[in-house]
Amino acid sequence: MISFDHLPLDADILKALRELSINYVFQPIFLSDGETVYAWEALMRPTDMTVTDLIAEYSKTDKLHVLEVATFFGAMQAFFQRGYEQRVAINSFPCDCMRPEEAEVFLDYFGEKIRGRMIIENLEYPYFSHEHWKEKDRSVRRMDNLLAADDYGTGINDLALIDHMAPHIVKLDRDLISGIDHEKEKQEQVQELVQLFHSKGILVVAEGIEEKEEFECLKSLGVDLFQGYYLARPA
Repeated sequence: MISFDHLPLDADILKALRELSINYVFQPIFLSDGETVYAWEALMRPTDMTVTDLIAEYSKTDKLHVLEVATFFGAMQAFFQRGYEQRVAINSFPCDCMRPEEAEVFLDYFGEKIRGRMIIENLEYPYFSHEHWKEKDRSVRRMDNLLAADDYGTGINDLALIDHMAPHIVKLDRDLISGIDHEKEKQEQVQELVQLFHSKGILVVAEGIEEKEEFECLKSLGVDLFQGYYLARPA
């Protein structure tokens, strides 16, 4: 289980973090060969409830910031404990970010080990904060890391927001991926999105791939990176 006791953070946030009982699992994001890992996505796993229930509980009590801080510090601890060599993708609420003093502690604690190693995935819920995005963007680019828009096609992450965020990576939601090998309309839609995002210098990830046929179809449409149970489950 992840521990936060040793972190030099404010007493109030430390107290809130100690109330969490969480672990992390990782799911690989692959290159087009389906074998070479480009990055590992860190996924929070509470020990006493589902992650959906945890987020709902903390949303009701206006404590999403606690989960934001826990995700960054906890996921990075777990990532380095596993000794992965590639990048780590970390989910981030679009309505929140670490406070400047917390970000400084994070940078001091992990140091140059995180330079060029992180992908910050802006989630598709609950709402987008321009102020927090600006701070997140500044902090991430300062360390030569990457920004991603998660679950494009659902939630708040639409074309207008993509243009505003100017991320390095866009992840296509499973709703666009499921059954794409035999749905012409989805094939045309994904191909158009791939061409559009490539024209903006954005890499495209297809997530939620569950069938070999989906994987092969997505490769033919020019998708760059691939993630899903067909290739590897979180572990």
